[in-house]
Amino acid sequence: MFRNRTNDRSTYRHKKSSLWQRCTSLRALKQVHASMVVNGFNSNASALREFVFAAAVAISCTIDYAHQVFAYIPEPDTFMWNTLIRGSARSGNPLNAISLYSQMESRDFVPDCFTFPYLLKACTKLSWVKMGFGIHGKVVKFGFESNKFLRNALIHFHANCGDLNVATALFDQSDKTDVVAWSALTAGYARRGDLDVARRLFDQMPVRDLVSWNVMITGYAKQGEMDSARRLFDEVPGRDVVTWNAVIAGYVSCGSNMQALEMFEEMRSVGEQPDEVTMLSLLSACTDLGDLDVGQKIHISLLEKGPRDLSILLGNALIDMYAKCGSIERALEVFKGMTNKDVSTWNSAIGGLAFHGHAVDAVNLFKDMLRSKIRPNEITFVGVLVACSHAGKVEEGKRYFNLMRSEYSIEPNIKHYGCMVDILSRAGLLNEAFEFVETMAVEPNAIVWRTLLGACRIHGNVELGRRANEQLLRMRTNESGDYVLLSNIYASQGEWDGVEKVRKSMDDSRVTKEAGFSVIEANSLSIKQFLFDSKAYV
Repeated sequence: MFRNRTNDRSTYRHKKSSLWQRCTSLRALKQVHASMVVNGFNSNASALREFVFAAAVAISCTIDYAHQVFAYIPEPDTFMWNTLIRGSARSGNPLNAISLYSQMESRDFVPDCFTFPYLLKACTKLSWVKMGFGIHGKVVKFGFESNKFLRNALIHFHANCGDLNVATALFDQSDKTDVVAWSALTAGYARRGDLDVARRLFDQMPVRDLVSWNVMITGYAKQGEMDSARRLFDEVPGRDVVTWNAVIAGYVSCGSNMQALEMFEEMRSVGEQPDEVTMLSLLSACTDLGDLDVGQKIHISLLEKGPRDLSILLGNALIDMYAKCGSIERALEVFKGMTNKDVSTWNSAIGGLAFHGHAVDAVNLFKDMLRSKIRPNEITFVGVLVACSHAGKVEEGKRYFNLMRSEYSIEPNIKHYGCMVDILSRAGLLNEAFEFVETMAVEPNAIVWRTLLGACRIHGNVELGRRANEQLLRMRTNESGDYVLLSNIYASQGEWDGVEKVRKSMDDSRVTKEAGFSVIEANSLSIKQFLFDSKAYV
């Protein structure tokens, strides 16, 4: 009649263990947690350890929920502290790992040798040198410096952002057969650009694992030494996705986008499965090449992996690729289909709409962004101001320019000032545009003066055109288009003496006009290229 509760609990533990293994999402995690509470295991130390490990380490994207639950655990043990610190250090917000350690100390919990490696990892990701040195001091204080795992973490920290001399000294004290120590020191020198020392260490390694090969290949690729990277790539005994990604990303960063795409085809031909990093590099290559067809194929291959939400990074890259390859409709489809969006997502969509002339839609999307409580940044306002310029919305542009400072404490940079000059110039408010330039907090560059010169050509203002040209000549840009624009301004007003003076000035400066080059088109494009460079609204 009465059930044996001891047996019930034993059965539950067995079921719970298998549930954790099948737990792959936040929703599933919450269901298992609810089951724990219902069955009275919410205060059971063993069950809580398993929960914290699952939420903080085993399951992706559940670290925030782990923090929420951990805050209500009255007496977490050292394992729970360490596990949450570990998950936080690996997450997108490693600062939480440092914060947890501060709480751990304030509550008089004693750290062990497993606490510090992940704190050092967090310091490395944050480039917090001073904090990292402080953690090193704690390691010495607690007598853990001889721990092999911890020493390797110290070498990794000092090699990457601390003191290379300290890293080398720690390495000299380590077991010279430990490939992890060799790789950590080699990676440090490679990432700091000292490839000669990194290669010497690599050549001296008694044993090289794949991590060591990847470290050197990545080091060469990041420094743009793709010939050396490719030679090592061809020599490596076995490759993983990291090896392929290093070379593909290296080619993209060097502008060798076709070679990156060819490497991807080779990668697929040998059966290596790409990951998110691969796809991000390939989308960047398609964006730079303006290759919509290949970009679309990459998108299709992402969809073929199964029904799942795109990560924010991949979604942003797709929006950027479609917008810059001329398909703003598909860019907006991706934008609308994304469950999670960050400020870069909104920037990509707003900038894409503005660049393609959909000014009203861009401004409306910005208003939607504010309603969604997403805080805009300086890149957002570039897109909004360009949209106002294209729509001829002078007063609205002024309002957003002032809002940037008054509401969001964003100091305008040269791009924002360039946008305002463009807004005023397009509207024919040339005197106001020149007065605005004179009050700029930053030095106007050639693009700003060239925008004014082009506007003077359109509106036939000889005097202001001459002033803009004088500023360009003072900068010694010697662009033939600047001379031709001024010459055209004089010609439009019938001032042929001025035309002759400009031509003589060109001859004296040995400036020649390129055949078939349209200065009007060049001027209209210059402001766009300036405002929307390759990564302007990503």
